[in-house]
Amino acid sequence: MVTGARVPLTVDLTGMRVAITAGAGGIGRVMADSFAACGAELFVSDVDAASLAGCPHPHMRADAGVAADCEAFVDAAVAHLGGLDVLVNNAGIAGPTALVEEVTPEALDATLRIDLASMFHCARRAIPALRAAGGGAIINLSSAAGRFGFPLRAPYSAAKWGVVGFTKSLSIELGPDGVRVNAILPGPVDGPRIRAVIAAKAKAAGISENEMTERTVATTSLRSFVTQQDIANMALYLASPFGATISGQAIAVDADMQYTM
Repeated sequence: MVTGARVPLTVDLTGMRVAITAGAGGIGRVMADSFAACGAELFVSDVDAASLAGCPHPHMRADAGVAADCEAFVDAAVAHLGGLDVLVNNAGIAGPTALVEEVTPEALDATLRIDLASMFHCARRAIPALRAAGGGAIINLSSAAGRFGFPLRAPYSAAKWGVVGFTKSLSIELGPDGVRVNAILPGPVDGPRIRAVIAAKAKAAGISENEMTERTVATTSLRSFVTQQDIANMALYLASPFGATISGQAIAVDADMQYTM
């Protein structure tokens, strides 16, 4: 359901100092590889030991659901890179797929901590370094769930709507310091996470995974998933000089998603 391989954006980011949460696998790894290919210097975190073991970029283990880990990661990134120009808040989980009355308090708390609060903790710690650099960029990963209602995904949707509000508020606070803050709202990104969500929703609806996949793709006018590279390309654009006057925006990269189920 993806219309061909995507070409990485090519832009000169030589010397740019970039920290990415959950940057050893999935979308984060594609973003890290893409920034590195453009000349940026990287430091990434991840909670997954297997992903970290195969990560070629400087890294540390950190749990985005733990505030102290978020702060330790940013401090380590600044120390390793000698400063900071870009923070990419990429860490997130899918959260539970269930009716609201069936969601446990523990599942709600975990989703909000990892998908929303982690961005607050990382940004809070990174702001002094970004100011010291004379400006920079914070890129927060929201979701199409941050502009639509997502039945059976209420904790995730609530967190991603929160990311948009946080992004807009922070952009106003940091604009005078030359720090741009934007959110990327991916649509259904082809990969293990969306496949797991589709499987869970198919089971809840009593239909096959193939049928649920078709229904998901049908929510977009391009009748397509998006790719991890699509998301990485937008992050590169926003961090680059091309995005010099873009701030406070919630930018959808979603194959023109029109509705949700």
